[in-house]
Amino acid sequence: MFSYGGSKCDFLYCKILKGGRRLSGRFVITEEPIVIGDVVKKVERREAGAITTFIGTVREWTNGKKTLYLEYEAYAPMAVGMLSQIGEEISEKWPGAIAAITHRIGRLDISDAAVVIAVSSPHRKAAYEANEYAIDRIKQIVPIWKKEHWEDGESWIGDQLETTAYPKGKPDIEAVAPNRKRGADID
Repeated sequence: MFSYGGSKCDFLYCKILKGGRRLSGRFVITEEPIVIGDVVKKVERREAGAITTFIGTVREWTNGKKTLYLEYEAYAPMAVGMLSQIGEEISEKWPGAIAAITHRIGRLDISDAAVVIAVSSPHRKAAYEANEYAIDRIKQIVPIWKKEHWEDGESWIGDQLETTAYPKGKPDIEAVAPNRKRGADID
């Protein structure tokens, strides 16, 4: 088990931050169940008048098929970098807003939290808008894949927007990040 981007990580994942730079722990990929309150605490601050959360959970039915469970995989170094980028985009688009995002990988059962996003801001409108922006951007740019297990089969979904599938099996991480290896620096 590992958690990358937070306080716990395995040796390979800890070494990859360029120049010893550590992400603040606000952007995390983990195999552990997500503690929602911990994500919220990362954005609590005196100047925030609002904190919004989005909790993406595993649903039982998808397109008329009964889901048994999901498996998520991520290219963790790049995924944490992209989550951090989303956080920076939010701070630029909504001055005063701060985001924290934790995405779980591995096997997730029905109702498990797959992703938790917390955004704090001086005002509620910005917090709501930034939170919606965050989940949309995660689905657009973060290298996370899921394998859906149904009663009658299974399939790797090629991207979070579900526009690509891998009928022949698992996605190839090297195809997504050809010059990156596990343990490489994040630019």
